[in-house]
Amino acid sequence: MSLLLRGLLSLSLVVAALSAQAHTLSESLSSWVIQDTQVQLQFTVPELEAKRLSASGNDVPPVREVGQYLSERLHVNTGAAACAMTETAQPLSALSGFLRFEFAFECPAREGIVLRSDAFYDLVPTHTNFAQVDHDGVFSEHLITHEQRELALDGENGEGDLASAGFFKYVQMGIMHIFTGIDHMSFMLGLVLISRRVRDLLIVITGFTIGHSLTLALAVTGALRPDGQYIDALVAFTIAMIGAENIGDSMRKPFWVALGMGGVLLLMALAREAGLGVTLPSLLLIGAAIFGSSYLMLTGSARDASRIRLVMTLVFGLIHGFGFASNLLELKLPKERLAELLVGFNLGVEIGQVTVVLTAIAIARLLTRVQLAMPRPLFTDLASGFLVAEGFYWFISRSMVWG
Repeated sequence: MSLLLRGLLSLSLVVAALSAQAHTLSESLSSWVIQDTQVQLQFTVPELEAKRLSASGNDVPPVREVGQYLSERLHVNTGAAACAMTETAQPLSALSGFLRFEFAFECPAREGIVLRSDAFYDLVPTHTNFAQVDHDGVFSEHLITHEQRELALDGENGEGDLASAGFFKYVQMGIMHIFTGIDHMSFMLGLVLISRRVRDLLIVITGFTIGHSLTLALAVTGALRPDGQYIDALVAFTIAMIGAENIGDSMRKPFWVALGMGGVLLLMALAREAGLGVTLPSLLLIGAAIFGSSYLMLTGSARDASRIRLVMTLVFGLIHGFGFASNLLELKLPKERLAELLVGFNLGVEIGQVTVVLTAIAIARLLTRVQLAMPRPLFTDLASGFLVAEGFYWFISRSMVWG
């Protein structure tokens, strides 16, 4: 498994270089209502996405600055004539963790209306906007991407490119969710790091796949939809846990690692009660502290922790499944095709995961051939320390409001 470890280090360096942009899949939501010559637009942006507009990349900029950015990049026109923006970036109430703005346009004619969004593509070329369009009572849904930034409404049939999208379109969406979600990719690399044998790797990937497949289906069908902010934070927590387990195993002192992990979470629970900007519920933080500490102690004292890891990755898979569903939750998927589309998206996720693992193996073999090796204990400490730091950085940034 040392080959995989060397490969993981190389990929970890790439992840570190991208960490400034490492949120979940870059996305936003727009709702366009067209009546005669008037266009009303509500544009929703996750606060995690809005942070890209700040100088540090870690702070949510003032609402006025986000509104100004959007006003300069949202357009409506009718052929060569631009529609006048009659209402610019009016802030609206939104769910916790999101910013929502309203815009209004007046067009010179009702024929040939074209909607356009250039928001965030200058920062993240893989950004996706999920657009819902109500055109004189005819509802449709679309994807606005870097390559396809305009929606021409002539000949709209009410179905939209998402509702009519084929099976392989959803496979592609699942693949891109892995490749553009740096935190999900980091977790997959952590699974490679934690597996000393191929058998161990198969066990943890099996547990993870079962877990995320279950909650992906529950979330998209509406059976269970937890708070998105909690899921983003817990995804980061799983990354830190993977690294912490490796450190405890390397040091052969799981007690101190468990104490450190649990202590940080308990301090955050106290900060929540003291009103110091922590947004996650105290009970959630205390539960995570107990679960994390108990797991680290259990695996640290077990002679063969592979079966325990199967349960752990199953639990972590449940968390990541809700994260995988994040860009499907706002879509009105056709009920008669729901099973087909879920299978396609989940298949794409699996393809993305396997690709990450195989890439690590390929890089490891390449490094071995050119005789670029590193002592295994040193590598384990470096890679695991990186995962812990990365995971806790995301966990804290997604769990607090900075004044």
